[in-house]
Amino acid sequence: MRLAFLYAGQGTQHPGMGADLYEAFPAFRAVVDRAGTGLGFDLKAVMFRDPDGVLNETEYTQPCMVAFAAGVTAVLAEEGIVPDCAAGLSLGEYSALQCAGVFTPEQAVSLAAFRGRAMARAAAGRPSAMTAVLGLDRERLQAACDQASALGVAVIANYNCPGQLVLGGDRAAVERAAALAREGGARRCVPLKVSGPFHTPLMAPAGAALAERFRTEPFGEMELPVLFNCLGREMGPGDSVPALLVRQVQSSVYMEDTIRRLSELGVDTVVEVGPGRALSGFVRRTAPDMRTLPAETAEELRALPARLKE
Repeated sequence: MRLAFLYAGQGTQHPGMGADLYEAFPAFRAVVDRAGTGLGFDLKAVMFRDPDGVLNETEYTQPCMVAFAAGVTAVLAEEGIVPDCAAGLSLGEYSALQCAGVFTPEQAVSLAAFRGRAMARAAAGRPSAMTAVLGLDRERLQAACDQASALGVAVIANYNCPGQLVLGGDRAAVERAAALAREGGARRCVPLKVSGPFHTPLMAPAGAALAERFRTEPFGEMELPVLFNCLGREMGPGDSVPALLVRQVQSSVYMEDTIRRLSELGVDTVVEVGPGRALSGFVRRTAPDMRTLPAETAEELRALPARLKE
């Protein structure tokens, strides 16, 4: 068996996530307790109860998701479950890097909080949109973006899996590109409820803020391969983790390419770490021979060692 961890990104969060894990696993509890200090808000309250309804705001979502993932990674490591390689969708890349030893759990959560605030600031005051496009190939959607660009920024922000792409950018341009996509044969175009044009050039101010933060941030040695969103593969000789993370926040996520690369590397089993099953769905659409296993609830984590041995 060759194993990969895939870490969920923003959008699958929900109140109560991790509450059962916190009660069941001391390793999860220790990670969340340590990571929750110095954030300026009660991490556990937002994750487990969300009393003020802020979990879906990006500056809260991001540290909560990374804390959840770091806790699960710690529980799995205690069971001797360590992947051969790792990747994540957008924000999930920070969790993959934490798994690989580049960041400590506390550091990854702090960086996620910083990233969330920077992205919220970059999105403020500019009408923007993101829209999922189903049933259209890359080339035709890119042509629609090119035509719509007279109205502003319209780019393919996410290459999730065959038949599922995501547009992002200025609202008028995205709406025009979506209309052209429907005319070009798209099965559906679904506007997404997000707070900004993520993974588009409009996030350049967030990239600049991250670049400044990374000047004084320590980066550990990578202990296992991480596949990067903006490459769809492992980093090359001329790449650096800080530069790739700066690039990632403002450029496309190549998740389909990442999954195909995992298959090329011989990965036959994927554990999806995080709420939801979105990444498992992408894997099934892209590499149907690859087995996917969830790691979200206490029941699933208890069952995982036996399931990996099947």
